[in-house]
Amino acid sequence: MIETIVIDSIDGIMKLISEQKYNPDINRVRSPYFYRGMPDSSYKLTTSLRLNCKHLHKELEPAVLRNFNKYACIADPTLSESIWKQMMIGQHHGLPTRLLDWTYSPLIALHFAHSERNFDKLDKRDCVVWRFDMQSANKNLPRRYRDALKRQHSFVFSVDTLTSIVDSIEQYDIDMGAEAFVNIEPPSVDQRIINQYSFFSIIPAGIEDIEDFLEKHTDHTVRYIIRKEIRWAVRDMLDQFNISERILYPGLDGLSTSLARHYFVRNNQNGDKDYEDKT
Repeated sequence: MIETIVIDSIDGIMKLISEQKYNPDINRVRSPYFYRGMPDSSYKLTTSLRLNCKHLHKELEPAVLRNFNKYACIADPTLSESIWKQMMIGQHHGLPTRLLDWTYSPLIALHFAHSERNFDKLDKRDCVVWRFDMQSANKNLPRRYRDALKRQHSFVFSVDTLTSIVDSIEQYDIDMGAEAFVNIEPPSVDQRIINQYSFFSIIPAGIEDIEDFLEKHTDHTVRYIIRKEIRWAVRDMLDQFNISERILYPGLDGLSTSLARHYFVRNNQNGDKDYEDKT
């Protein structure tokens, strides 16, 4: 089931980032949640493959991956060893895939929800952060997938663990049907993946609508709508917390983007009255 929570104050943001649960089995406070931030609350949860290839995504996916592997193997010869690694490395570099990005960090999800190419849009539209309980989703997995996770003492798959169970898209789609999907941690091929605390859901062909799936097959899923009136305040708070492109996209591109926003001049020069009214 999906719960919708509207956040219109910094207090609401602080509650979002402090949702970790006490786990009596290990006597630690750990979160079972993944997060995904998007800059427009009207955006749907969907994969880049569906956005790019639309109604032909099933037919075109093999060609996309085949050609990526054909040319990318020059840079990484190990790509041919795993279809899942091909997907994750491709997604990391902008290839349309069936993967849906998540992060384990609510702060990083908030960063992506409060990132706009046009800074003037930051206070013009509400944004959204999704919270997804990976443990509740794992209950829907076929038995041998759940057993593999149990043997690894993990809630998410690695490339090697998943490849040992299933090594083809076709078999994966048969195994999952419309009832489940695998969550996987990408290999740490560069600092960007590490810094973004990235994870992926591998969406099977049988799941046509991800939000409908989450509504019917998961517990504790939350859609946080963050009001536009506080977005600049949240953005500035994240920058002070060192959650910015300078860290999440190491290199000159990330540095330049973060500096452009830092020195951006807002049209309202009389102070952030919207923020003052909410605190």
